[in-house]
Amino acid sequence: MAHHSMKALRLTRSSLESLPTLSLEAVPKPTVKPGHVLVKIHAASIQPSDKMNAKGLFPMTTYPRIPGRDFSGTVVDGPDDLIGEPVYGTGGPALGFTIDGVHAEYCLVPQEAVMRKPETLSYLQAASVGVPFTTALLCIQRARATKEDVVLVLGATGAVGSAAVQVANAIGCRRVITVSRRDITDVNVVKDAALDAVAGLTDGKGADVVIDTVGDIRLMKAALGVLAVKGRYAWIAAPREGASTDLTFDIFRTYRKEHELIGCNSLNYSVENMTEMMRELLVWFEDGKLTTKADEEFVLVSLDEAVDAYGKDTGGKAVLISISDHDPEGRLFGAPFIRGRVSSAI
Repeated sequence: MAHHSMKALRLTRSSLESLPTLSLEAVPKPTVKPGHVLVKIHAASIQPSDKMNAKGLFPMTTYPRIPGRDFSGTVVDGPDDLIGEPVYGTGGPALGFTIDGVHAEYCLVPQEAVMRKPETLSYLQAASVGVPFTTALLCIQRARATKEDVVLVLGATGAVGSAAVQVANAIGCRRVITVSRRDITDVNVVKDAALDAVAGLTDGKGADVVIDTVGDIRLMKAALGVLAVKGRYAWIAAPREGASTDLTFDIFRTYRKEHELIGCNSLNYSVENMTEMMRELLVWFEDGKLTTKADEEFVLVSLDEAVDAYGKDTGGKAVLISISDHDPEGRLFGAPFIRGRVSSAI
């Protein structure tokens, strides 16, 4: 007998003034329509933007709504030549916001939003790629980074920051300087808040490009101070939770050095734009220039546990919803392993 319902996370809101409520529900399984494919979701990421969406922080979201942007899975309905195809993808400003997203057993996805899954990535790894790597690529592209540039990455150990380091190296930038709050990077901002070490790392010239994934005003001022002549500063984040977002800077120095300040927001880009970025990334993944964490490094939760996972701090670890007990090759990444990860990591 065919199953006409599925399990999914669902955001609902009782009024324009109320906050959304996230719950696990049984909802109708989507049916395919022209220009779309029906994907059986094997894994999906819970990205920071998904958590923000669940808090009602995106005005464009319509309700009720299944959230979720990044996924991997198998096409089960659509054009004949795509059925059975292993795919991955991410949404633009629609998926998870104005059309139902991927935190469900199945998702109806615009055909242009799915890409063939790189053979070098597992389904878990592929589900972690979308938002972090497209955002990193967007920043690198908008900052016009070239092989001649020294690129400074703030927050280099985070999801987007580590992706930006890899993308900058993939395009062959002259040098990539990493910055975080840890000693494993070139600069530890806990010990060097003014980024004084950058001068020595660049022969006093500074960084040609800064990719800021942190959004800290004091760190931003420090990084502007080490920006080279004709330097470009691209950022994706800002202080939250009531902190001031006002930035002051030396306009004399800024115009004399011809600095550029470039804001980056992936939600301004269409699904076609996102797919083009994913296509560029796919080549680098298959060439071995880009990689993700190993499967065992992710925090895995089942769909039944995902509502709780939305509200828990995982210490910066990437959280994936493992929606199928087995991937199509029959390898287990299901319940027993997941339960152990949840109890120890969340």
